[in-house]
Amino acid sequence: MNISVFGGAQPRAGELAYEEAYRLGRMLAERGHVVINGGYMGTMEAVSRGAAEAGGRAIGVTCDEIEQWRPSGKNPWVSEERRQKTLLERLRVLIEHSDAAIGLPGGPGTLTEIALFWNTLIVRSSLQKPLILVGEGWESVFERFFEVFDRYVPASQRALLHFASSVDEAINILDGLSRKQLADP
Repeated sequence: MNISVFGGAQPRAGELAYEEAYRLGRMLAERGHVVINGGYMGTMEAVSRGAAEAGGRAIGVTCDEIEQWRPSGKNPWVSEERRQKTLLERLRVLIEHSDAAIGLPGGPGTLTEIALFWNTLIVRSSLQKPLILVGEGWESVFERFFEVFDRYVPASQRALLHFASSVDEAINILDGLSRKQLADP
């Protein structure tokens, strides 16, 4: 499967967030999955590196608009670059070319990726596929969102989000959902 991984550009090698993203990339590649991500630094670099060092593929979806805003090229662990002109085109590729997505800690860009992915599931503009959010931060954000906007977010929409406390738990959720999808054609 193609798994999109969303996460922040801030983590650096040696930091816990980077190491966790690296482990996630390794575990995904070891299971035969292709990793798709934003292709730049931080979490994107870590997950690409983990996948590459485990013998897997890492697809980086880069774009002109980001590089005009923050001059940087793809990270060295990306085995295939899918360059887009705009940020919105980049988001479309990250969503449409994946079979599942995992959201790691991040900022506004990561939140945008998660929200857009979730909304495509809600309106069924894409096939139903897992969206797994890792860490207490995302669970806390969405619990508060559900609390404040309770009447706007029915249980069926909430059920589309899967929360994991760690990358290991995210992999277990992905494995379980993958087996269920194979059993229910």
